[in-house]
Amino acid sequence: MPTIATMIKLRQPSICHIKVPAERDRTPWQTMRLLQTSVCAAILIWPLLCAAQQLGTGSRLARIQTAQQLRVCIWPDCYGITYRNPKTNQLSGVDIDMAQALGHDLGASVVFVDSTFAKLTDDVTQDRCDVAMFAIGITPASQEKLRFTPPHLASDIYGVVSKANRRIQSWDDIDKLGVVVAVAKGTLHEPVMREKLKAAQLLVLDTPFAREQELQSGRADVFMTDFPYSQRFLANADWARLVVPPKQYHITPYAYALAPGDDTWRTRLVRFVAAIKRDGRLMAAARAHQLDPIVAP
Repeated sequence: MPTIATMIKLRQPSICHIKVPAERDRTPWQTMRLLQTSVCAAILIWPLLCAAQQLGTGSRLARIQTAQQLRVCIWPDCYGITYRNPKTNQLSGVDIDMAQALGHDLGASVVFVDSTFAKLTDDVTQDRCDVAMFAIGITPASQEKLRFTPPHLASDIYGVVSKANRRIQSWDDIDKLGVVVAVAKGTLHEPVMREKLKAAQLLVLDTPFAREQELQSGRADVFMTDFPYSQRFLANADWARLVVPPKQYHITPYAYALAPGDDTWRTRLVRFVAAIKRDGRLMAAARAHQLDPIVAP
């Protein structure tokens, strides 16, 4: 690809090709020609510099449309949201459907990039994906590092216990001395439960599977989760039951996350969220995955 200097040389008219004498030897006519040369060069260089700057620092939206590729970070263990079936390796969930809808609207193919809640900030800010779409909770901590669209889902916190557990019969039994409450590292449940628990012990585990193993083994009494995960988990774990708070406990809005800055890209994503709510695509996908009770208005 020719450099900017080469492109300028190829495009310069004859007025720009003059020999520049020393200042003391210049005639008024030569000074005028030199000024014309400077103006000519500025006119030629400016649009090229602007183009180069746009390629390097321009909106992500322009890059996506040029490449016709949208990179979407997902957590493939998020039931009903962005779940990869271990038997078929197929992805499904409301945000898989919405990612495909966004790609369609942008005229771009969708490439899914595996992430986790613990890796989310690095993956988004270090340009491993263009947007994260796996029902990311909007919290004060997450807002310090990431930018969000308006929420498309909202869920309270629920507890999952073993049916064999006699210690926890209701929500009020959770925050008591001797009870071990498990949460997955990096999820919104970690800071919420760290703040809310007064007597129970908080156990922070590296993966959601670890908290399930701790629960099934009896080393944890309950693990905390949201509505989507609880529904799919209980459908496949006949040894567990759900503990529901008697009243609103901690509603968290879920949205799509992007790197700070770039108002153009965020504005486009805001338009997309408004569109999928208005035209029914979001509700249709939520119903297909039994998540319509938590669709945000």
